Amino acid sequence: MAPRFRGARHPKALETLSLTVPEEAVALYEAALLPHALTVGMFEADDEQKFWRLEAVREAGQDDGPLQAALMLAGLVSGESPAIVREATAPSGWIEKTRQAFPPQDIGKRFRIAGTHLENLPPSQRLTIRLDAGAAFGSGEHQTTRGCLVALEAMAWRKPARILDMGCGSGILAIGAAMLLNKPVLAVDIDPRSVEVTRENAALNHITPLVKAAVGDGWHTPAVRTHAPYDLVFANILARPLCRMAPALAGNLLAGGTAILAGLLVSQARQVITAHQAQGMILERIAADGPWCILTMRKGSVRTQRTKQRKGARRPKRAATPLR
Repeated sequence: MAPRFRGARHPKALETLSLTVPEEAVALYEAALLPHALTVGMFEADDEQKFWRLEAVREAGQDDGPLQAALMLAGLVSGESPAIVREATAPSGWIEKTRQAFPPQDIGKRFRIAGTHLENLPPSQRLTIRLDAGAAFGSGEHQTTRGCLVALEAMAWRKPARILDMGCGSGILAIGAAMLLNKPVLAVDIDPRSVEVTRENAALNHITPLVKAAVGDGWHTPAVRTHAPYDLVFANILARPLCRMAPALAGNLLAGGTAILAGLLVSQARQVITAHQAQGMILERIAADGPWCILTMRKGSVRTQRTKQRKGARRPKRAATPLR
């Protein structure tokens, strides 16, 4: 898998931290590393994909305190204590490797992702999102980002007009939605640097008037409350936060609205689905890409909810998971 990128454009001295964890701990350790690294790459450590090696490239000489605290928390939650290997990395080699790992990518039927280092791109009918290969977080190569864009294409016919990208990272999903739907999108992240990168990428793609980026703590963010309710929400975060935020998501989603959920492993899909079904949401689509899973869920319309209540009075409710 290619890495996710973020941070400085021209680092001076770099180091690579690597660790190996079982599949179920990948998301936790990726989340722990990302705020403290320029890139985090994930690679299969065995043929059965039971273990994954995470490699984080970061500027050398940084205070290790915040990173160690994040890794300690990931260890407490996951029960894992992987050995961490640290080695020096040549900046020039990293920049070139980054560019080589970021070729033009056609995603789904409508999108193309291309780095700013690529010149003379061939003409395309696709919507091209340009990103700086050295400063992008969520470059489009990560399976969850790709999956969310494909899920967006699949539901675009509904023409959502009130759109939220919760945990926006580079803003690629907000930018893609604004381009495809020509509607304003609110992009929110708890990390100020991610919000800054989102704004930079929106300007780079000449879509600034449609993408508003704000720093905030999830559903408590004032801008999120002001613009609610929504008929499309992206939440490409982690399984546990998704489950914890399910009531707030359902409460801020219009009847018939869509939520595209990602950042969870295939093994975690059932718990995320169950948490949202408990809030009256319906699983509409599930897709897997490697160990990652992307869910499309809808909030039932008022008419649908009333119909279910009437049917429930006559016979027990049967569980259903329409997969496609």
